[in-house]
Amino acid sequence: MPAVTGKLAAASLALALIAASASTASAQKKYDTGATDTEIKIGNIMPYSGPASAYGIIGRTEAAYFKKINDEGGINGRKINFVSYDDAYSPPKTVEQARKLVESDEVLFIFNSLGTPPNSAIQKYMNSKKVPQLFVATGATKWNDPQNFPWTMGWQPNYQSETQIYAKYILKTMPNAKIGVLYQNDDYGKDYLKGLKDGLGAKGASMIVLEESYETSEPTIDNHIVKLKATGADVFINITTPKFAAQAIKKISEIGWKPTHFLNNVSASVGSVIKPAGFENSQDIISAAYLKDVSDPQWKDDAGMKGFLDFMTKYFPEGDKLDGGTIVGYGVAQTLVEVLKNCGDNLTRENVMKQAASLKDFRTEVLLPGIKINTGANDFAPISSLQLMKFKGDKWDLFGDVISADAGG
Repeated sequence: MPAVTGKLAAASLALALIAASASTASAQKKYDTGATDTEIKIGNIMPYSGPASAYGIIGRTEAAYFKKINDEGGINGRKINFVSYDDAYSPPKTVEQARKLVESDEVLFIFNSLGTPPNSAIQKYMNSKKVPQLFVATGATKWNDPQNFPWTMGWQPNYQSETQIYAKYILKTMPNAKIGVLYQNDDYGKDYLKGLKDGLGAKGASMIVLEESYETSEPTIDNHIVKLKATGADVFINITTPKFAAQAIKKISEIGWKPTHFLNNVSASVGSVIKPAGFENSQDIISAAYLKDVSDPQWKDDAGMKGFLDFMTKYFPEGDKLDGGTIVGYGVAQTLVEVLKNCGDNLTRENVMKQAASLKDFRTEVLLPGIKINTGANDFAPISSLQLMKFKGDKWDLFGDVISADAGG
């Protein structure tokens, strides 16, 4: 009997240990809606149609990158299920798609949804639901507001910082400039305009001769360009999305206007803007960059650029390597993968935001040298540095130092 009792006791102990170890394992894994042992479901909203459809390539690049990650075994053994919808850059449609992703598709979070007006339309909803609106694809300054919107975070440098850099350059090199501004009449355009005015300071009122706005519903902005030329402006600040940026470059050349032309970073793509507008019409345009440019030969032996090109060849061969959107999609997807790796087995929405706000000197393979991603509990602006560049021949040439300019949240 004692031997049998001993065996039973040993068996009971073994079962207890197994149960304890299973419960510890399950205790270590924490999931919210959208995450399981095998899957991480991620939502995304892009303008695959409509006036900003040139940006749709960002979403397609991200889908291809996540396929690459899944082929390599996923993240901590989990495959990414990337659900991306079209909103045609229409805020009411964005609201509809966000509700569908959160309430029907039950995604863990929404990642890199594009556009300032579309993201503004869902910001309160996402925060009331406590669902991350992570690494939004817009540089509006408002995304860096963790006190009021703890579930929303940007990624790219903010618009106000960018135009403040242009303003500093103008004040230094052209202190008597007459500035004409074309801007999109929405939160995106107004954010850029505010940065320019803040950067020019007291001199802004006398330097800016015309602020001309356009609507995304307009088929062409040609009449606005003619109006700006008539002011005698010798500096042109071009705050437009790709379709209208290409139109502006063409029209300026057509009417023989020769201002110093500053083009916002969001339309600095060689593939979707400069090439369609014509290389000959784009000479000496000034912009700012934070990512490497495929057309720049200085990166031909760069390991990060080689990785990007290998990815494009294998996973997105139909994508335009010269389109800045592919580099953006690749870089932001790499950043998300880093965040999800750091989440480990704690895939709660709260931990996703915590890890996103804990990035220290992280670099994707395609950031310019000297630019790093840093976030904190009170810093939801991952990238805050830019470098000026000028278009020469068939590519952008970087000049000057990397400039850090964080405009307020």
